[in-house]
Amino acid sequence: MNPEDLGARLAEHASGNNVPGAVLAVRRGDDITEAAYGVLDNEFGYPATVDSVFQTGSITKVWTATLIMQLADEGLLDLDQPVARHLPGFRVADEAASAAVTVRQLLCHVGGFDGDIFDDHGPGDDAVERYVDALAGPARQLFPPGALWSYCNSGYVVLGRIVEVLTGLTWEEALRERIAVPLGMTHALTSPAEAIRHRVAMGHLTGPDGEIVKAPVWSMPRSNAPAGSTLTLTARDQLRFAALHLGGGLAPDGTRVLSERSVLAMREPQAVVPGVEPLPGHWGLGWELWDWPGGRVIGHDGGTVGQAALLRVVPERDVAIALLTNGGDFHGLHALVAELLDELAGVRVPELPVPPAQPPRVDPRYFTGRYESATFRSEIAQDDGRLSVTLRPIGPAAVFPEDAEPDVTYAVPLDERTLIGLTRANGRHPTYTFVGDGDRAGYLHMGRAIPRA
Repeated sequence: MNPEDLGARLAEHASGNNVPGAVLAVRRGDDITEAAYGVLDNEFGYPATVDSVFQTGSITKVWTATLIMQLADEGLLDLDQPVARHLPGFRVADEAASAAVTVRQLLCHVGGFDGDIFDDHGPGDDAVERYVDALAGPARQLFPPGALWSYCNSGYVVLGRIVEVLTGLTWEEALRERIAVPLGMTHALTSPAEAIRHRVAMGHLTGPDGEIVKAPVWSMPRSNAPAGSTLTLTARDQLRFAALHLGGGLAPDGTRVLSERSVLAMREPQAVVPGVEPLPGHWGLGWELWDWPGGRVIGHDGGTVGQAALLRVVPERDVAIALLTNGGDFHGLHALVAELLDELAGVRVPELPVPPAQPPRVDPRYFTGRYESATFRSEIAQDDGRLSVTLRPIGPAAVFPEDAEPDVTYAVPLDERTLIGLTRANGRHPTYTFVGDGDRAGYLHMGRAIPRA
């Protein structure tokens, strides 16, 4: 692929979606093409280059899952044993769940406890340990382990703590020694102190008036590092990680980093994901799994405060795409990724859903009511013949002041269990899936299961 052509296409899509800066890297076989666009900081105008580092967010979870699978390869853990076997004294709010939840269930987000806990336990080497030790208070049980899929950051911090206990290293040291160094990475960084030595991207948010503004903070707490709060890298190093999984677990020099059996196991469906595109149909052991026309795609998305990232891998075609951005309408760039997947791998990404011209007839009482979690408060109401979705981030998820006006979206049914917003936001029409039998839904599901209040 021609770098100039890739750069022109990135610039067209990024500028059309208010993205301040981005780096895109594409791998096909052994060939890698990179392109950069825009600025790292819209206040100072530092240009983005292919050597710039961005936060990769929750794509980190696949790295943490890879560390766990290495430990399984070494016979140090069994995925189907309870977490408490490896972390004596492990506790979430529910005693039965504390004793029963397994490593596998945390890997595929079916542990059932509250996942969006972003408490800061300081910058020290004990940050992850302190976080896990404190979970008995905030980690309430939303459903029994294994009963439902619900994205769970806190579960991945627990997995990071297992890595620390079984290796005797901090999670950062384990990632460096067991993944980054063997793969020859030069820009995989795990702290602000490391990142500041490089061309580092600053996150940007869309303010209440629609203006792109610099994020109020650069990084999230170290205690959430195994879930994605700190890992910062180049798109090229993200592709080096993808190459590990494309190459059957081998490093470039032939060193075995992960068994081929574990590489394949991570791609196998473990849990059904409620919802519609762009959510995957299933989740594996760390990977998101899409079965699209033309082949299976594995990958993950990531988001921190004002930065977003994407990784898509097509194992059968030896193709990988890494995209790093620092603000704007991230989902608007999915059209570019879809083009590249079609051209390079023959994979056709379905169109994102849009409101139907004739919405299906449903009983609105199934949807209406209040739903609340540790990070979101929502109300679904009938409003002059329409359904309104009022969504307010609370706690650590509230980037802007909590007394700001909540987000209100008017929606129509997409199907008997899904509502879709009438207006686009962040490059797509938002969708709201509801889960539960009977006359009234038990959960509003937006990637996370938010219980009816």
